[in-house]
Amino acid sequence: MSAGRERGPRVVSLVPSLTEAIAVSAPGLLVGATDWCVRPAGLDVVRVGGTKNPDVAAIIALRPGLVVANEEENRAPDLAALRGAGLDVLVTEVRTLDQALTELERVLVTGCGVRAPRWLADARAAWETPPPPPASFGQYGRRGQRRAVVPIWRRPWMVLGRDTFAGDLLARLGVVNVYGSHPERYPRIPLDELRAAGADLVVLPDEPYRFTADDGPEAFPGLPAALVDGRYLTWYGPSLAEAPAALRAALR
Repeated sequence: MSAGRERGPRVVSLVPSLTEAIAVSAPGLLVGATDWCVRPAGLDVVRVGGTKNPDVAAIIALRPGLVVANEEENRAPDLAALRGAGLDVLVTEVRTLDQALTELERVLVTGCGVRAPRWLADARAAWETPPPPPASFGQYGRRGQRRAVVPIWRRPWMVLGRDTFAGDLLARLGVVNVYGSHPERYPRIPLDELRAAGADLVVLPDEPYRFTADDGPEAFPGLPAALVDGRYLTWYGPSLAEAPAALRAALR
């Protein structure tokens, strides 16, 4: 269900996930987005640079009633400059699924002034009863869990650490992040340490680094590799409704 396009503020989004959520749920409100905002396909809005280096002057020139951002994806000095120009900046924090659902409702309902979309209810329902782990998971430990390393970059190798949205999604599907208690959220770990970490699975998303069948699994000989769509693992928006089934299929 889409909300009407005639009401609400002019919005600039500095977060790809939120761009998709707003464009799908409140057509016509979005007037600007970053170069990295690639969904929905064919989005026709003014481009305002990157998430880490937005064109502040261009954003101000659009005269938005609201700028949506994220504390991890966007830099504090840029957000301060936008506030200094008198713009209303809504900054989200998303480190768990519950936070994602709450923040999406805050952006759409409180920030954009539209009704909560149907896909948001569908996402809540999908994650309330996600697909159960396959029987094969049982051989790896109690409660059918698997221990995984989850690289997000190579050269140098970086992995998911503590307190991450993607790590929370995986945990809900029976995949425990080996580095989930690391002091850093995205630590750099030498490859030999990753191989010796005691994982029985390596999860390789296609963003931010584009791991593929020919680029990633070969670094972990003898370890099963799950190639997953990064949109289902790291984006919080309409894709959340399909993410449990899509991720479960990739993790089998």
